Amino acid sequence: MNAKQAKYPQLRFKGFTDPWEKRKLGELATFSKGKGYSKGDLVPDGHPIILYGRLYTKYETNIKSVDDTFVVDNADSIKSELGDVIVPGSGETAEDISRASNIEVAGIILGGDLNVVKPSKEMLDSSFLAITISNGSQQKELTRRAQGKSVVHLHNSDLQTVQVRYPSLKEQRKISQTFSSLDNLVAVTQRKLAKLKEFKQGYLQKMFPQNGSKFPQLRFAGFADAWEERKLGEVFNYEQPTKYIVKSTEYDDNFNTPVLTAGKSFLLGYTDEISGIKNATVENPVVIFDDFTTGSHYVDFPFKIKSSAMKLLSLNDNSDNFYFMFNTLKNIKYVPQSHERHWISKFSSFGIYKPSQEEQQKIGSFFKQLDATIALHQRKLEKLQELKKGYLQKMFC
Repeated sequence: MNAKQAKYPQLRFKGFTDPWEKRKLGELATFSKGKGYSKGDLVPDGHPIILYGRLYTKYETNIKSVDDTFVVDNADSIKSELGDVIVPGSGETAEDISRASNIEVAGIILGGDLNVVKPSKEMLDSSFLAITISNGSQQKELTRRAQGKSVVHLHNSDLQTVQVRYPSLKEQRKISQTFSSLDNLVAVTQRKLAKLKEFKQGYLQKMFPQNGSKFPQLRFAGFADAWEERKLGEVFNYEQPTKYIVKSTEYDDNFNTPVLTAGKSFLLGYTDEISGIKNATVENPVVIFDDFTTGSHYVDFPFKIKSSAMKLLSLNDNSDNFYFMFNTLKNIKYVPQSHERHWISKFSSFGIYKPSQEEQQKIGSFFKQLDATIALHQRKLEKLQELKKGYLQKMFC
């Protein structure tokens, strides 16, 4: 990148054409430190405080409130002023501490190991500074400057020498407003997603029998019979996955066949291999079950898999509702205690309850629609996060 390119971001708002300036942060701000509070000083109720760990456990570009951490007030405490930008002075990794937050409320106590930056109001918008420190070339510079091994440190002297690139205040504020709006959309979507997942957990508890009972707490109208007890191994057949294992891990999004894992990542990538594909369909789905972690996913499309550490489950009786049985499996409360295979030794012998096929259909359809709504909000969240990532790359020098 030549000098001219470095002064102009790739994407700008209409009407802004001037080059960005570049100066040391020490020329644009004053610096101080928070005062020595730690987790041991926290009390159930008192004066709100920010500890340095919040910046990497609950990161926000703009901190508007503190509602869960308090200390008894101290006359010698350091309190925030509007427009303060805080940067953690310690962390477990350089990435942890190479970030900053703008405090939008005065009077919050600032704990020890917080570097406090007060930017010149004539030169820098505080929110813009927090964004660029946390995401721009400045973050990479701070990451290089962080010192230490098991615990890394960042000092005000490091911050003072960081080279900051910035446009006019008017353009800074336009950028800040854009990312504030994006952050609000992300936060709203995250809350909706969390509520939907909580909603689902509540219904899993109420619509499936608990504690040995043969009757669920909540049922659709017209159903009153006791549920029948079965072994999970009687409900599902299993298939070893050997012939579906992908030969090459050189994945490409332009290829056609997804490669799956039963872990949290689920989709690892796409392969161009045309043999050994498991032809799951909407009419004939399967469950991929991780034999070690006991994680599972419902799959209704053709796929290959990463390793042999799983079982492929299909219904023994096709008149049962697959999605109901999948949720029966997901509803089993079991935490692996050791690194061993679990389907044959444990899960196949677990007792479960199943109702009539008509009631299964009702419950299965309910959870399928709910999961589709959850997936929709998850995709929306991912798109917003990708949009923000793209803007960060294009709107900063």
